[in-house]
Amino acid sequence: MEETRIKTNSVRAWLLAARPKTLSGAAVPVMIGGTLAYVDAPLYGDDVFGWSAVILCLLFSFAMQIDANFINDFFDFANGTDDVETRLGPRRACAQGWVTLDMMKKAIAITTCLACVIGLPLAWYGGLEMILVGILCVVFAFLYTTFFSYQGLGDILVLLFFGIVPVCCTYYVQLHTLTWEVFLASVACGLVIDALLIVNNFRDRDNDQQVGKKTLIVHLGPDLGLRLYLGVGLGALILGTAFWANGHLLAFLFPFFYFILHVFTFLKIKRIYQGKALNLCLGETARNIFIYGLCVCVGLLLV
Repeated sequence: MEETRIKTNSVRAWLLAARPKTLSGAAVPVMIGGTLAYVDAPLYGDDVFGWSAVILCLLFSFAMQIDANFINDFFDFANGTDDVETRLGPRRACAQGWVTLDMMKKAIAITTCLACVIGLPLAWYGGLEMILVGILCVVFAFLYTTFFSYQGLGDILVLLFFGIVPVCCTYYVQLHTLTWEVFLASVACGLVIDALLIVNNFRDRDNDQQVGKKTLIVHLGPDLGLRLYLGVGLGALILGTAFWANGHLLAFLFPFFYFILHVFTFLKIKRIYQGKALNLCLGETARNIFIYGLCVCVGLLLV
């Protein structure tokens, strides 16, 4: 079906608005946090690990990711950031007229409430502090699009809410403790996922500058932005020495396969440099993120 024939507020329109390809970024932190908890569970006694808590973390992460996508779609269009004529990235539902603003408002309310309902039982597993974490996730999902992304602070939120928070919380609801290995793994995960935001902002740097969206790439410039893209992958490998130090050598070695792919994507970004063709690199980066998650998880399990 051609995008120009998409019926307003149809199932196809909502599927595109949800951006299912972004769900890999939501899944990987939970995968890593859950695997770390599974591997460490025997140290804390029998039957301390439960798959139900991991599934809830995964569903909450998916719901929040879709919610954040809806919020981003709505506010970017309402603020005039999404321009149909100048946009280089994948088309957005509100800007294309696939979803009306009124329906998107309702969808944001529904997905926000759904995420809260899914996440609430995690308080039973991890304590009342999980409620505070959930509230922060919702608040910053709105603040990312409406404020932080315009101030060059989006990368910090990615590090927090796609790295530290989901990895550490998935681990914590199982074992009620944290370790340095888990924390460093969470930072590494956040760096890997931030590569997706970096390439996205690298592609949109000229348009962002025109509309006053001061992303980190706008601040740094394209050349330093390219180095940052390469650097987050390298940083994740360096932090991965925590796995080695804790006796998980394969969890340190396997991500080198991810880094090879990351370098190839970096070289492709450098060669293309600007324009819609960079969307190919966006897809490759999402693939690389998922491969990183698999490499870490398989490496942890093969002890």
